[in-house]
Amino acid sequence: MQAPGDGPAQMGQEQPGQEPPGVSVVIAVYNEADNLAPVCDELFPALQPLAPFEVVFVDDGSTDATAAVLADLARRHAGLRWLRHERRSAKTAALRTGITAARSPWIATMDGDGQNDPRDIVEMLHLARAAPSGAPAPLVAGIRARRYDTLSRRLATRFANRLRQAVLADGCPDTGCGLKAFRRDDFLRLPAFEGMHRFLPALFQAYGHPLLCQPVAHRARLQGRSKYTNLGRALVGIGDLLGVLWLQSRTRLPGKVTEG
Repeated sequence: MQAPGDGPAQMGQEQPGQEPPGVSVVIAVYNEADNLAPVCDELFPALQPLAPFEVVFVDDGSTDATAAVLADLARRHAGLRWLRHERRSAKTAALRTGITAARSPWIATMDGDGQNDPRDIVEMLHLARAAPSGAPAPLVAGIRARRYDTLSRRLATRFANRLRQAVLADGCPDTGCGLKAFRRDDFLRLPAFEGMHRFLPALFQAYGHPLLCQPVAHRARLQGRSKYTNLGRALVGIGDLLGVLWLQSRTRLPGKVTEG
């Protein structure tokens, strides 16, 4: 199935005479039709300090009107691109599709349910770009100072964060926040597996990139319900945690490389 917007730009290539965007904001969505318009109404004005920019939505095989809404929004907002998975592949696969298709060397990710404040992206991208010349670019991770979720979800997240830090020592108090900023090529060099988006701090650091934690706002979901359950996340997360621990132990960096 050919995704909407297929063509040279889908794989991160520039169209002739086209100015490259300063940032590509990648948003993976599944059955978020009711949230997309208000998210875009807030997102596009918030990104104006970063112009030129693009927003890349990836519809992960939604069964509601998400695709139709994205098609309409693409006509209303210059710089909006959207891709669609033929079937649901889960969040990491959708993010990777969007990041691969992005035309900017700088990526910011956020969720499509309205819980993230897009105004935080401007400062996060500034921090990501501020690395000294020649130094590895950081991963800037949004840290939700105050959570607007159910008590059960907050408790489950707190337990998961403490367990992850105890095992991986990644120094990140909140890996579940959708707001992150990083270089596109650095992400694409990481090992790909479903669930990796929850372990980006540990993976980026294993590949020699510093971690910057940036406090960000958090809000209640606009419409609908979360697609994940606490039990489902826990069962999958334990296996992923052990897998990332193994990757950490087996990753070797060569240090400075010179050509003779």
